[in-house]
Amino acid sequence: MRATRLFILGALADGGPMHGHKIRAAAQMDRVELWADIKPGSLYGALRRMADEGIVEVVRTEQEGNLPARTVYGITDKGHTELVSLIRSVLADTKLRPDPIQVVLLHGGAIDPGELHTAIQQRRDTYATQLHFWRTLRVEAQPHLSRLEAIAFDHTLMRLETELTWHDRLLAELASTDEPA
Repeated sequence: MRATRLFILGALADGGPMHGHKIRAAAQMDRVELWADIKPGSLYGALRRMADEGIVEVVRTEQEGNLPARTVYGITDKGHTELVSLIRSVLADTKLRPDPIQVVLLHGGAIDPGELHTAIQQRRDTYATQLHFWRTLRVEAQPHLSRLEAIAFDHTLMRLETELTWHDRLLAELASTDEPA
């Protein structure tokens, strides 16, 4: 929810008042679902909750042709304060999130070693597929990226590269334990 609030408040602060559909279009264009746990469809409900909290406010209602009326929201002073607070909170959050794979390795002996090796290989291959996707996306997006957006891409690429390296090391370790001593 923190990322959704951050995105909405940032969009309104940067782009001025807009309706939910325009915010959703911005989220889809920026592909925020790739960067954070934000689902474009959840933006509407978040906007209403934020309006109830006084972080955003209804500026007006617009209607174009036969389209349904759209509520235009703007960020309030309280919303600007919230935006700065969220930015500071995210920047200060350096907690390394646990990965359950570490617990699996503690109890991996409960399944056949071949099955464990196959599952780890599949995880590794999935990360490789994701890395290929992100590298391709990076090349396509490059002409349109600001310097900081390029760095954001690099963050994701480096995380995926590290996952691949770690999984390769794990696979090598599993293979060495399968060999006779």
